[in-house]
Amino acid sequence: MSPIQQFDPSLLLRAQGIKGLLLDVDGVMTDGGLYVGESGESFKRFHALDGYGLRLLRLQGFVLMVVSGKDSPALRKRLSGLNIHHLQLGADPKRPAAEAVLRETGLNWAEVAVAGDDWPDAPLMSQAGLAFAPPSAHPEIRHLAHHVTQAAAGAGAVREMCDALLMAKGAYAQAWQDALNGRVGE
Repeated sequence: MSPIQQFDPSLLLRAQGIKGLLLDVDGVMTDGGLYVGESGESFKRFHALDGYGLRLLRLQGFVLMVVSGKDSPALRKRLSGLNIHHLQLGADPKRPAAEAVLRETGLNWAEVAVAGDDWPDAPLMSQAGLAFAPPSAHPEIRHLAHHVTQAAAGAGAVREMCDALLMAKGAYAQAWQDALNGRVGE
């Protein structure tokens, strides 16, 4: 069975040299809602589709990175579970934090896709080889993006980004066949 997922050929061409994905969290990996308990603890809702897409990227050798203006135990727990270890949390401003992560990984801006949703992400997106945004992103950020996902933030947007990168690398169809045959794993 052939995959049905498709992306604009110009997006796939732009994505071909990408080796890493740098993500914002709130409004990209989550729906952007801020959930705070009565004791001040924060809760975040993540989507399993996004997590599995990140796993597929990691299996294909992509470097996964997060630069977020927020930090919380919930966020650290999720990122650890996703095996994302190139982090800058509580970053304000984000650009110096992102440049530190890039130095750590040995990647340059042209080799990185960045996903963001609001103005603090603009300096990263404008330098990236590829920029993604979810549909709920601020209008200026959507304008900067090379691809605005169809899926909502925190509801498959990151998976859509992962699928596009896998397709550009030529790995999507094989990953799909492996899944059909029950051979997906680390």
